[in-house]
Amino acid sequence: MLAAAPVYLVADGMGGHARGDAASRTVVETFTRHIERGTTSTPERVLDAIHTANDGVRALSGLGEEGTAVAGTTLVGVALVDTGDGASFHWMVFNIGDSRIYGWDGRRLAQLSVDHSAVQELVDAGVIRPEEAERHPERNVITRALGADDVVDPDIWLIPAEGRQVFLICSDGLTKELSDESIAAILAGDAEHPAGMAGRLVEAAIEHGGRDNVTAVVVESTIGEADDAETTRDRRIEDTRPRPESGEG
Repeated sequence: MLAAAPVYLVADGMGGHARGDAASRTVVETFTRHIERGTTSTPERVLDAIHTANDGVRALSGLGEEGTAVAGTTLVGVALVDTGDGASFHWMVFNIGDSRIYGWDGRRLAQLSVDHSAVQELVDAGVIRPEEAERHPERNVITRALGADDVVDPDIWLIPAEGRQVFLICSDGLTKELSDESIAAILAGDAEHPAGMAGRLVEAAIEHGGRDNVTAVVVESTIGEADDAETTRDRRIEDTRPRPESGEG
């Protein structure tokens, strides 16, 4: 994960592929080099970071005993950008894979990204219901990832940055354990945790089973009259914990 204004992201290495840990780390290192801290970025810089990260992950793939081992990772995040059109700043939401970003308005949790997964395609086609996707045998099959192809095709949205806004960025290890209703209930409560709301979410997911790595970043932003990225406050600290092995807490 990366949580440093103006960009906040989660990259979840693909466990069924080679070097998923190195793939996710490559994404974070690439964004750290490409995006200047403490100031707004641009959509072009963010896209350049995504495509450069894809090249870096592709370079990790190699020939093994069973053929070519493809490194891969999901990527989801949000960056504060200046679109250069004289308008106010925007949050640039980007997604590749099945990690997610949500918006929280204090009452309602809304998924902003769309999962790139086999089960989401079945839901969109009306073949299965959303509640069936959670139990479907292909629920872990994703249809887009960094490192999978020479050219990556991210989903992009631009959201005006104004007033108070809260974003939750997380790996699927969180959403596999907690329903949207459970996540909303935690966000609506008090952050009585050393790592804030993100820490509470991760802890709740682990207590519920923790069958996969859980990463969560909660970003709270208030932008009014100020016109620089310092108005962005990441007051809810991000937290990451590994999946507990059998017999451990």
